[in-house]
Amino acid sequence: MKETIYDNEDLLEMLDSLLREPTGFWDKFYSDREKDVPFFVNSPDENLVSYFEKKIFKPGKVLEFGCGPGRNAIYFAEKGCTIDAVDLSQESLEWAGERAIEKNLNVNFIKENIFELDIEEGTYDIVYDSGCFHHIAPHRRMSYMTLVNKALKPNGFFAITCFVQGGELGGTEITDWEVYRLRSLKGGLGFTEEKLRSIFKDFKEIEIRKMKEIIQPNDVFGVSSLLTALFRKF
Repeated sequence: MKETIYDNEDLLEMLDSLLREPTGFWDKFYSDREKDVPFFVNSPDENLVSYFEKKIFKPGKVLEFGCGPGRNAIYFAEKGCTIDAVDLSQESLEWAGERAIEKNLNVNFIKENIFELDIEEGTYDIVYDSGCFHHIAPHRRMSYMTLVNKALKPNGFFAITCFVQGGELGGTEITDWEVYRLRSLKGGLGFTEEKLRSIFKDFKEIEIRKMKEIIQPNDVFGVSSLLTALFRKF
């Protein structure tokens, strides 16, 4: 492994190595399917369902970051979308594939680091992220924004759910600088409406709110310790 920094990409990779949870961490995380993890339920996000109910979303081509066991990807497929669902964990993708087969649905599950995706510009109508962004270190936010912009068609939609700052499920309140002092994301960064609005200021804001709490079992998933946000590409 080379350890010389020649350009910005070398710098990003060095910082990644200090902060990113290895793939093995996520494989172990998803290996026990019975543990008490709220989003292990096989139901889509309540905000995602609402976007279709309000006819904001229509069937189209979708890219999902951090799809986990596939609950949202499967819902997109049920709504008639063509879906590319990306995750680092082979364990999560195997689980997601089993769920898709049970419903006889076609989802293109991709095992990849999102920053190494090879996509054509302006390919997708929707980019969806439920729980990936709060695991993205601050130095990768510009890469993340570039990826979303590249992926989306003009007027395409970008939707995200992430930890509320100081929430029950996670959402550390440390500053971006403290991430590097501590060499840790402390389990996931927390956000406020104002911070999301500032980070995604180059998009048209449609809605930012807390996710609705949904008592399980239910056909939809919702916990109030997550923020949801919907934006549109100019």
